[in-house]
Parts: sequence; structure tokens; C-alpha cells
Amino acid sequence: MVSGRVVRFDGARGYGFIAPEHGGEDVFLHVNDMLIPESYVHTGTAVEFEIEDGDRGLKASSVRLAEGPDGKPLTPPRPLSASASGAADDDTLCDVLSSAEYTRDVTDVLLESAPTLTGAQILQIRRGLLQFAKNHGWTEG
Repeated sequence: MVSGRVVRFDGARGYGFIAPEHGGEDVFLHVNDMLIPESYVHTGTAVEFEIEDGDRGLKASSVRLAEGPDGKPLTPPRPLSASASGAADDDTLCDVLSSAEYTRDVTDVLLESAPTLTGAQILQIRRGLLQFAKNHGWTEG
């Protein structure tokens, strides 16, 4: 068994990726290879799994929640009820953008929303937002 954390999971498409704790290439995760309910899987979920060679690279199988020394899951499942803000808890992810697509979209929004920004200000804001997006798995690269 290998330990890792879910990098992203798209419930609508039924797949995502796991970053192994030991490092290396992210491992493909498919809903059919999970031993836990799909609703438990979200970004950051600690899991244990087997690694197999799939048609397109490494893939996870026998995926289950990782357990701590006390035998309890390291990452408790998210509740299915409404969040504290009153909005439904929706863990479905949208498409991950390339860095270029994200940067282009951010530039368009900045130019429309604040046309008085200088080029230097736009570049500085874009760099910060792009790093933030990468840290959250919203962009590739």
C-alpha cells in the first residue's frame, strides 16, 4: 500500500489524481477503483492505494481513506449537507486551465474591471494570482 493525497477529483467525470507521499509522478484515480464512497474524495483527502501500470501510465487501485495510529481516517469525509454559508457543498471541479489560458483570462478581467491599472501592475497581479491558482490545483504547470 502507498500513501498519498488527492490532488484533484472531478466527480462529474469520475476521475482525478493522487500525489504519492513518497513523491514522483501523480497517479491516475478512477471512481471504479475506489473502496470508499465518491463523496469522501476531495482535494487533500489522505488515501492509501495500490499502484498499477495502466494503459496510459500509473493508476491507483483499491483506494481507501488513510488511517492514523488510532485507526480513524486522517481526513474525515466532508458532510453532504449545506455549508455554514448556506450554499450547497459542491466539490465538483471544473476543467483545469493551462497557465497561459488562466493568465489570458485574468488579464481580460483586469482590463475590463480596472482599466486604469498600469502594465506593471497587471503583471504583478497576474503573477500572484497564477501562483495562487497553481497552489490550489486550478491550473496546470
